[in-house]
Amino acid sequence: MSQAENTDSTAAGEASAGTVTLVPEIRQRLLELVARSQQVMAHGWMIRTFIKHCDEVEDFPELNEMARTIFDVFRAVETQTDDPVNYFRTVRKKLAKLKSAAEQFQKDAWHASTHTNFQQCAIAAKFLGQQLEELLQQAEAVLPRPVPPKITLPGRPPAS
Repeated sequence: MSQAENTDSTAAGEASAGTVTLVPEIRQRLLELVARSQQVMAHGWMIRTFIKHCDEVEDFPELNEMARTIFDVFRAVETQTDDPVNYFRTVRKKLAKLKSAAEQFQKDAWHASTHTNFQQCAIAAKFLGQQLEELLQQAEAVLPRPVPPKITLPGRPPAS
């Protein structure tokens, strides 16, 4: 049984050590957010494609960092679309790097070219990070909070 199937086997909405149990309505909402995130990532893939195929990259290789970061985020989440809890956990881990790369790309792109394509690509790269952050916030609003482990100290009765 996969972790996603295991997490769906009960109807509670709680989190515990490494396993998350989701009620069907929450799982469905999270899967909708994953689908929207994948649409946003498709937009990001087109940003990557523009950067990879523009002639200016030969003279300004630092532009490739944005393309590499998009690739890294895409590859990290693409296999987790059926597991929304881990999908958004991965987005959380990758988001700061993506936003940082977009900020740097916005600075570097102006040195490479003032063409509208570069200006729009810089705007789109920042928007990609903003959109993923908004989707992450929506997902975290419906995700159950982790339940701390129960610890019994020696010589003390368990708390009830």
